[in-house]
Amino acid sequence: MRIGFFVNDVMTELAAYTTTRLALTATNRGHESWYFSAADFTYGADGRIHARGTRVPKGKYPSTQTYMADLKGARAVREQVTVDDIDVLMLRSDPANDTGPRAWAQTAGITFGRVAKRRGVIVVNDPDSLLKAMNKMYFQHFPEEVRPKTLISRNHGDIKSFLKEMGGNAVIKPLQGSGGTGVFMANVDDRSNINQMIDTLIQDGYVIAQEYLPAAAEGDTRLFMMNGKPLRYRGKYAAFRRLRKGEDMRSNIHAGGRKAKAEISASHLRLAEIVRPKLVQDGMFLVGLDIVGDKLMEINVFSPGGLGSAQQFERVNFNDAVIDALQRKVGYMSHYHRHFENEEMAML
Repeated sequence: MRIGFFVNDVMTELAAYTTTRLALTATNRGHESWYFSAADFTYGADGRIHARGTRVPKGKYPSTQTYMADLKGARAVREQVTVDDIDVLMLRSDPANDTGPRAWAQTAGITFGRVAKRRGVIVVNDPDSLLKAMNKMYFQHFPEEVRPKTLISRNHGDIKSFLKEMGGNAVIKPLQGSGGTGVFMANVDDRSNINQMIDTLIQDGYVIAQEYLPAAAEGDTRLFMMNGKPLRYRGKYAAFRRLRKGEDMRSNIHAGGRKAKAEISASHLRLAEIVRPKLVQDGMFLVGLDIVGDKLMEINVFSPGGLGSAQQFERVNFNDAVIDALQRKVGYMSHYHRHFENEEMAML
């Protein structure tokens, strides 16, 4: 199997990333794993997509650190690759990391991925659906019963009125973004601070005001979904908990939170079942559900991370499950001579 991983920039990838773990697992199992950055694609005059790809030399890698050292070092293989000829293209970039001068890169993988899927490449997650999910508005397309009450606006008055409806407190954050950046707990009575928070956020666009869930004090649970179902391998769920650090309301790991073992409950599985039809419809092969109490806080469809954290607590290599699933898809496509809708193949 030839698999391509589209990332923001190969040189900014880290050993701890889920993408690295997936690529290492594929390589150690004898597959050819290519990395592509946002600037690497060319739509040729021959009507085919080409890319300057990077991969490690073939062999077995004992750790993600040695793998990443070779990927970024002198031993790396760098070649022009015809993307149409690879079997799977995984879109693993985070658009929120490409802002300012690199705003052009936010949709590069989606743009070329849409062409690649028309040429029979399995592209996951489905690029047309990822385009719809470029900001957190996508979350509002899921049933109301799984979401906190939410307002999306740039109007001070509307946001403050919503806070009053929520009892005076709510979480406010940017419509676009990730990793806990720009997330505030707002109190309608704290007039000077609330105005400053709103002003800061509306500089970059629309603001999400969201019902505060008291259960958030206990952190959240990241549960992975694959092929529309909770990812379970060797009897273990791919999941972990993220706990707050001190008084910081954010539990995101790079916002200072810490990790713990997750206990997957009937409530978690109920939420997963409710969102399943939409994920299947949209060809969202691998996603991360962020769950607080009996509500979803977010559905991560762009490069959801944390498979390594789940492995740490469950002692199961969930990367094998992902590569197994991709291999099956490649087998199906070979039987059907690549004539299959990408959204459907992404979930088989």
